[in-house]
Amino acid sequence: MDKQDLMQQSQNHICQTYNRYNLAIASGKGCYLWDQEGRQYLDFVAGIAVCNLGHCPMEIARVMYEQAQQLVHVSNLYYTEPQVRLAAALTGSCFADKVFFCNSGAEANEAAIKLARKYSRKGYGPGRYGIITMKNSFHGRTLATLSATGQQKIQEGFEPLVDGFRYVEFDSVDAVAKAIDETVCAVLVEPIQGEGGVRVPERNYLEGLRELCTRHDLLLIYDEIQVGMGRTGKLFSHQHEGVTPDIMTLAKALANGMPIGAMLTTDKVAEAFGPGSHASTFGGTPLVTAVAFEVFRQISAESFLEKVRTVGEYFRERLLALKDKYSFIREVRGRGLILGIELDFPGGELVAQCQERGVLLNCTAEKVLRFLPPLIVTSIEVDRLVETLESVFRDKH
Repeated sequence: MDKQDLMQQSQNHICQTYNRYNLAIASGKGCYLWDQEGRQYLDFVAGIAVCNLGHCPMEIARVMYEQAQQLVHVSNLYYTEPQVRLAAALTGSCFADKVFFCNSGAEANEAAIKLARKYSRKGYGPGRYGIITMKNSFHGRTLATLSATGQQKIQEGFEPLVDGFRYVEFDSVDAVAKAIDETVCAVLVEPIQGEGGVRVPERNYLEGLRELCTRHDLLLIYDEIQVGMGRTGKLFSHQHEGVTPDIMTLAKALANGMPIGAMLTTDKVAEAFGPGSHASTFGGTPLVTAVAFEVFRQISAESFLEKVRTVGEYFRERLLALKDKYSFIREVRGRGLILGIELDFPGGELVAQCQERGVLLNCTAEKVLRFLPPLIVTSIEVDRLVETLESVFRDKH
């Protein structure tokens, strides 16, 4: 099927919920993708922070092949070794004692919302169910998670929303404090806002939220779906500050492209979820958890994370040098290998121009060019990306 036929068939048979680029991807390897015509593209999107080990790594393909020959799926009515092994690895790496497995980030956040409400109801009764979230946040597309998302454009047309969410300014402990009343049970926050424009809060922000939540007996929930699994140079983004939550959600890079989500929490909070209180048919299948365990094993190695920090710092310095040259760059921000350039004009046209030059990136929050390369990226690929940006910027300038 050639590209034009493929695009037409897509129009005919697939719900048109995506603004797709004029590009049909056929294959990928490492940091590169190839279209149907055989043209190569340097990928600084990585499936939107999903393919952290790059495209089609042989070790992952081997695990997938071997597990698929042994056991792909059984009901969660039974125990399976790959699921338990992954759960033990995840909880052994952070604050958590328990994991609930599902299929996506939205489902992980849905589980977190349900657990927070159930936990608070047990301790305080039915009137304490509100959750404070942040403006410009993104937590998913289910009805509850889009209600939690602090962006009106995501919610438009799906009203009435799920009750109980209130939105305050990101990176403001005072705004959260003012929103707390007797109806609030939790605070939900991204340690770094990804879809909101790669916004990194001040260093005392998470600490301030932790103190507030402890003082008012609220649950603190970190959405690490985009910034977890090594993206910032630590296994989990909040580990830069050393301020732990009560609940954390993961997905995206956890299985390098296979569908999985995870909600992690403490024994104390997990007690609110008893048998029958929450479930997922495909949550934590033997196939996906076997793959995720191998992904976790590779990404959690300190030598791997150190390379992410080193390349991320080099990348940041190269972007700052661009900022010094071009007045239309307002700010360079991010951490590790989630970086962004805020422009003083919409960035969609520049994304298209980079694609024409064989480099893929995307634009979020209208004016922020966001860079999410595979974590195996090197200074060589960073240099090519920056050179491509500079050629586009020169034309714009």
